[in-house]
Formats: sequence, C-alpha cells, structure tokens
Amino acid sequence: MDYSEMFSEDVGSFFRSPVREIFKKVDLNAIYSFAGGYPSAETFPLEEIRKTMSEVIDKYAGRAFQYGATQGVPELRQAVAERYGVPVERVQITSSSQQGIDVCTRVLINPGDVILTSNPSYLGAIQSFKSYRADIRGIAHDEDLEAFRQSYEAVIADVKAEGKIVKFLYMIPDFQNPSGESLTIEERQMLVALAQKHNFLIVEDSPYRELRYEGDHVPTMYSLDPDRVIHLGSFSKIFAPGFRLGWAIAHPEILDKIYVCKQSLDLCPPIFDQYVAAEFLSSGRLDENLKHSIELYKGKRDLLLSLLEEHMPEGVRWTHPEGGLFLFLTMPEDFDAVRFYDKSLDAGVAYVAGEFFHPDRAGKNTMRLNFSFMSPERIAEGVKLLSKLLKDEIL
Repeated sequence: MDYSEMFSEDVGSFFRSPVREIFKKVDLNAIYSFAGGYPSAETFPLEEIRKTMSEVIDKYAGRAFQYGATQGVPELRQAVAERYGVPVERVQITSSSQQGIDVCTRVLINPGDVILTSNPSYLGAIQSFKSYRADIRGIAHDEDLEAFRQSYEAVIADVKAEGKIVKFLYMIPDFQNPSGESLTIEERQMLVALAQKHNFLIVEDSPYRELRYEGDHVPTMYSLDPDRVIHLGSFSKIFAPGFRLGWAIAHPEILDKIYVCKQSLDLCPPIFDQYVAAEFLSSGRLDENLKHSIELYKGKRDLLLSLLEEHMPEGVRWTHPEGGLFLFLTMPEDFDAVRFYDKSLDAGVAYVAGEFFHPDRAGKNTMRLNFSFMSPERIAEGVKLLSKLLKDEIL
C-alpha cells in the first residue's frame, strides 16, 4: 500500500534527530559517547527514590495511580511555586520540558510565523518549530552588547518588511545547549526590552539553570517581565529524566491555552511521578542530591577542559561553561564535522555535529561534547582518541 498520500502536510516538516539516530545504531556503553545529554546514573538517588515511592503509596494510596488534573497535582504545583517564588496559578506541570516547548509552539505559532532564537540553538526545539512550519531566524551571539542588539533589530526589521510576525524568542539563557554559554544580565535585559518594543513573547528554557559550578546566579528573564516571558523548567537534569516531568511558569491567560492544548495530548502528566517529585522536592531531598550532582559534574567539566587543553591540536577552540552539561568545539573553517562523524564513530567516539543546532545549517566546523554521562576514566580515554583523530584530519 502507498501511504504517501495519507500523511498530513506537517509530516514533510519533520526531521530526525541525529542524536536519537546515534542511540538507535550503537550501544552508548560500548563507545566513548560525548553525544547525548544524558545525566550520570550516579546522580539518581535510588535508595531515596525507593523510600519516597513507598511514602507516596502509603500517603496517597490509589490516588497515586488514578487520572489527575491536567494542570498537575496540587502538591507538585505548590512545591514548584514555592521553590521559584511565583503564584501557584502561574504553574503548569508538563510531561517533560520538551513538551513545554512543543505546547508553547502549538498554541502560539501559525505556519509562516517567525521564531527568533540563538544560532546555534537546541536541536529538540528546532525540531518542534519546524514541525509546526515556523520560520526560524537564528541570530549569532555577539559579546558587544550594542552589536548584539543591532543584529536582532536588523532581523526584526527584515521580518516586518516581509509582512511576517515575530511571535516569540526562544532562548536558553543559562548554560545553553549546545554551546554551554550563558547570557549576562545586560543581555537578558536587552532582549526583554526588544520583546516589549516589538511586542513578542519570550520562551525561556531553563533545564540546566540549577547546575551552576562557578560564578554568580543571574536573574531569570521571567523575573524581568513575568507577563511576557514563559519560563520552562525540568526535573530531567536535576532529578531523573525517566520521570518525564517539567513545568511552565507564565501568565494565567497563556497557561489556560496550554491547559486546553494538553487535554488533547496526554490528559495529564504522570500522576505517580508527580507525587514522587513533590515529596522529593518538599522534603529537601532534591537539594541534598543536587549538591552531589553539582560536585560530580563540576569535576567532570574541569577534567574535560584540562584534557582538551592538553591534547587538542592547534586551531581547535572550545567554550568554557560555568555550568550545565555541554561545551562546544570549533575547528578550522574548512573542517566538516558531519563528514568526519563516520570516521570518528568507526574509531569508537561519538559526538553531535554542530551543524544540526544551527537553523541556517551553518557551523559545519563545530561539534557538541557532553561531559555528564561518561566516567572520568572514559572521558580521558575518549578525549585522547578524539584528539588523535582530529590531529590526523586537521594537521
């Protein structure tokens, strides 16, 4: 049977995640994988989770396994609201922060509407935006604040000249995926001011915000304009990704549309998982475990940076993230990280080519490295092997 005429027009906008394709082809434990964004299994507090699950069953009995409110169970919404200092009516629990990105796009975007984002940007967000046939405009970071502002103004002017609408700016301001870089308070203020001036929203994606290893915390973009910014968070990087829980903090009028949208998607986030997360959060166990995670990841980040300094060939540069799970490598201009990938994987090293994170498919000479998943010993062996492969290719 020929199914080609059965599919919707949206299907033509879907594209496969190169990260997920890697996971289909290889056993991550059998290679040196810098590819995924997997947290370390060492950060999963198994005994505490087992204890908390028993407490949830004792406390909630059958309620823990029943359908629940689309907004999320009150206990978890209240715990998130208290942690981030917002009214509970501004909290919507989502089935992962990826769903938060998707429902924001679904309720805000018509085909052809413009989404502004960084260049590079998170691959999963780009996938979602394309699936709704958005027009994605990526803007490269510039350390000169005025030049950075002018880059945005120029793109916005082009959009208006084309008769299109900028609906929202998507940004990961803390330890960005893929670059690991963060926005300064001045850059956040500038972007919020642009949104106010040109009347668009901001989707602030913050799954890594609490994984800071050095430097001072910077206020969220949401705190600068709570009625214009939708703040997305996740338990995946600070607790366990298998729970598939996140949250959206926004104006109640926006959350109402997300609430109705979610009714047609999953009815409600996983109820048992929500109660476990609520107990874990309100008991202080999350913060205790987060200290361990930060210490572990800081050591891995420091190790990776020192190994890159020691082994990488001339002409290779990389970012120095203050937190998060990633850093970004830039090779000489004529290097092609997509073409080089098969050679690297055949030798036993996986990464993600930076081109996939660029809406305009630039960044051919870049790659993203993750430092959270592997053990320190395997990080060291993997960097040495990758460095050797790059030396053979570049020099």
